[in-house]
Amino acid sequence: MQIGAHVRDAEDPLAAAGEVGAEVIQLFLSDPQGWKKPPPHPRAAELSASEVAVVVHAPYTANVASTNNRIRIPSRKIVQQHLAGAAEVGAFGLVVHGGHVTAGDDPATGVDNWRKFVERQAGEHGFDVPVLIENTAGGDNAMVRRFDALARLWDAVGEFGVGFCLDTCHAFAGGEELAGIVERARAITGRIDLIHLNNSRDPFDSARDRHANIDSGTIPPDELAAVVAEAGAPVVVETPADGQARDIAYLREHAPA
Repeated sequence: MQIGAHVRDAEDPLAAAGEVGAEVIQLFLSDPQGWKKPPPHPRAAELSASEVAVVVHAPYTANVASTNNRIRIPSRKIVQQHLAGAAEVGAFGLVVHGGHVTAGDDPATGVDNWRKFVERQAGEHGFDVPVLIENTAGGDNAMVRRFDALARLWDAVGEFGVGFCLDTCHAFAGGEELAGIVERARAITGRIDLIHLNNSRDPFDSARDRHANIDSGTIPPDELAAVVAEAGAPVVVETPADGQARDIAYLREHAPA
């Protein structure tokens, strides 16, 4: 399995990968809190040709599930733009948060909005790279906080070839036990394409998305290593930068392929 990190150095991500010993890197192509189309990456050719695997994370602002047209329609557009940008850097996927509907809205509407998006995209020209839907930590109206909600979403979108990104901090903070989580996720989705391997600063079922390094959070490190070993999927740590090299080394030692 490949183990690596989310890199903050957008100008030279391969150099950043070398500093922490990453075999796979995740990066943003534009402001993660913005709505702008990503510009061409200055090192796209190098990234595409590199032996380091690349995955791109869509902006946090994207919420394909939203019932608000002013959010949902721009969200579809920005995801499409990032799919194209991800293909240019040779990424194996685009991570997109599952999103949510607002209080008082029927979550089934959010599920239907996801289906409409992926069905239309698949019908028009397909996906430049696979969309990897990520579970999230909080919100009673989230599409993929808990796995019963994930199952409802997958029943609607699974046939269109979307992938799944499992975030351990999000799962733990969202109220999902990590013991057996790989088997439960695969029973729903049939696949795990990427692991976001993060410890949590907050307790179980807190609904708080605050990442910690493997050795400094509320999840026992051996539980995190067990998830990695069982999943056998590429791993990205999204942990505080000063501990990323240590996190990667720990996983290589305690969760060998």
